[in-house]
Amino acid sequence: MRTVQEGWYALHEQTRVCRVYVSNVPPGFFQTIGFATALMEQITAFQGTPNDVAEAVVARVARSRLLYEGGHRYVVLMEESVLRYRTADPDAMRGQLRHLLAVMPLASVSLGIIPFAAQRTVWPLEAFYLHDDTQVVVETLTAEIKVKQPRELADYAKAFAGLAEMAVYGDAARSLIQAAIDALE
Repeated sequence: MRTVQEGWYALHEQTRVCRVYVSNVPPGFFQTIGFATALMEQITAFQGTPNDVAEAVVARVARSRLLYEGGHRYVVLMEESVLRYRTADPDAMRGQLRHLLAVMPLASVSLGIIPFAAQRTVWPLEAFYLHDDTQVVVETLTAEIKVKQPRELADYAKAFAGLAEMAVYGDAARSLIQAAIDALE
């Protein structure tokens, strides 16, 4: 898993604008050590791969430094379910959700949450990362699919725009995150 995480780092380092949609877990560059450890332990157990979770977590969390360096912009859309899934124990979940509140004000970050109650114009999709309009990485259970065909890139950009219209931002997004934290108490 460490090698996969390091590969992601190189791609994110080259990307100026990364538009991300997630319906399952926060993107790796937003994950805390506690959350990433819990998630990667689950993945390792499911896949039956060698356990290099500690090294993989270090590599995954290292990407977060790009949030604080100039030249990178992250526009992230999350389904509200991402806030509510109990992917880790309550303490790790609480820490993860508080971390989302902490990164929201960063100049490099735009975070929108698509509420459960939003009127859908685009259905929930698999997680995808649109890198500078040149490549989309789609995450599935067994693979990362790299899409580079212009027509398909346009479809992902169109889906992202539709999802962005359903999202809430700022105080409304913070309220949804805080409600998820409160539900853990």
